[in-house]
Amino acid sequence: MQEHYTNALVLLNMGGPRNKEELELFLRNMFNDKNILTMKSDLLRSMIASLIVFSRKNSAWENYEAIGGKSPINELTIKLIEKLQKEFPHTYVTQAMRYTPPFAAKCIEQLKQKGIKEVTLLPLYPQYSTTTTKSSVEEFEQIAQGIFNIKVIPPFYKNEKYNDAILEEIVSKVKDTTEYNLIFSAHGLPQKIVDAGDPYERHVQEHVEILKEKLQRKNILFESINLAYQSKVGPLKWLTPSLEKTLENFENKKVLIYPIAFIVDNSETAFELSIEYKEVAHDLKIKEYKVCQCVNDSDTFIQALKELI
Repeated sequence: MQEHYTNALVLLNMGGPRNKEELELFLRNMFNDKNILTMKSDLLRSMIASLIVFSRKNSAWENYEAIGGKSPINELTIKLIEKLQKEFPHTYVTQAMRYTPPFAAKCIEQLKQKGIKEVTLLPLYPQYSTTTTKSSVEEFEQIAQGIFNIKVIPPFYKNEKYNDAILEEIVSKVKDTTEYNLIFSAHGLPQKIVDAGDPYERHVQEHVEILKEKLQRKNILFESINLAYQSKVGPLKWLTPSLEKTLENFENKKVLIYPIAFIVDNSETAFELSIEYKEVAHDLKIKEYKVCQCVNDSDTFIQALKELI
């Protein structure tokens, strides 16, 4: 017998391409997002987006080919949904991605067909940014046009169990933590977005301090603990220090990277951190370079989500 649901849990994320056509769609949608390219003119934004897509899609596709021709985010999100569905048998658990299918419009249509009235949105971004959380929530709410009673789970980087899940992954990666320099790598943002009031940098810094204290309390010691920012594109000033610059400090040393701004592994973790920056580390004569996975669908993270929801 099919379960009759009255409420839903919708996971929100950026999405990721499954093939070359979706890569073009992903890039086009991302650079047409007014929270990403913040100029007032929609026409100008659309023109710049087209130029970026035209100039970047082939080189970007080569990156995806290096990780199997697709982003890992889709399969990992389905696993997370399946686990949450078991934990919440009376709640319909689904997803809405921002730049690739399944889009919010289709998700909302399905929820309407199921007669769902109560919707909890779970943005899969631990820290708040206008470019991620606001962009995803805003789109869902605009398309829904008030037909649901919507509750949004706030940023959860302070959640104890979530941070336990991060520490479990960090500790599982190396035998002796004291030999390693831990770098929390966060996705970068143009400085002007932060200057306009985006709290992301502050949230990331607070998160690193929370994790530092937690590691200290558990007597998990590293040679050093650092914060750096990855993924800078274009000529604008971005948040610093960059990961590339930070890696320069660790010649002949061991480095462990944790992707602090992501919940689910994606091209930024699978390609950028695990392949691209690994080559940079090799050129800088770093003795050992390791990358942690995101929390993905870890059991401890599921427990954290149960608390949050």
